[in-house]
Amino acid sequence: MVEKLKAKKKFGQNFLQDQSVIERIVNAFNPQKNDTIFEIGPGHAALTEHLAEYTDNLNLIEIDNDLVPRLQFKFDGKKNVTIHHQDALEWKVPNVKTRIIGNLPYNISTPLLISFLYQADKISDMVFMLQKEVVKRICAPAGVKAYGRLSVMLQYAFICEELFVVPPEAFDPRPKVDSQIIKLTTRPNPANVDLVAMEALVKLSFGQRRKTIKNNLKKIISEQQIIDLNIDPKARPETLTVKDYVNLTNAYT
Repeated sequence: MVEKLKAKKKFGQNFLQDQSVIERIVNAFNPQKNDTIFEIGPGHAALTEHLAEYTDNLNLIEIDNDLVPRLQFKFDGKKNVTIHHQDALEWKVPNVKTRIIGNLPYNISTPLLISFLYQADKISDMVFMLQKEVVKRICAPAGVKAYGRLSVMLQYAFICEELFVVPPEAFDPRPKVDSQIIKLTTRPNPANVDLVAMEALVKLSFGQRRKTIKNNLKKIISEQQIIDLNIDPKARPETLTVKDYVNLTNAYT
């Protein structure tokens, strides 16, 4: 038996080891034979071994130089498993209707999700393990404290669903926080908007949460334009809906 490698802090590794949790994740993802699936950060292949049983096209994205040869050894001869030795942050989604799954390192989860936002037209759905706090932020509705930049941007492109919470003891080593499973399903026809412009506007809007939307956006959009969109200029940024942010972006671009 090959000894498992210790987790590396620089990659934010926490290896999932609880079989009941693994089975729940696989069931939530529901892999099918003809799916094109990419797993981000397979680690010791706890999820991978299950996924490989269900699909003919499983791809693994792994950055760790020490883990890659072990994965190659484990899946040697498995024609349905392809290993890609690369940084997930630099990976480009190759096909339409790609399905993505993974236990994402907490230190890259936000930039990775934003990267996938810009490639949503090629993605069918995604199931990820994230820090519980991040899941709450992504899925938060307008009007609550957790609602912010990540909520607006991801809810624009995806239907965001909170699934079950995973405790620290399901991992080795144990993280200091709870984790949670989230499912992101790509919206079939999102509103037309310049994503780069929208991301910049949303960032500006939430730059000072205590200020009104009028004050935060005064450099790029007038109070009258805000009123014309049926938005209260005195509203706080967390009270505006995703649709409001789309309309604001389209008003100044």
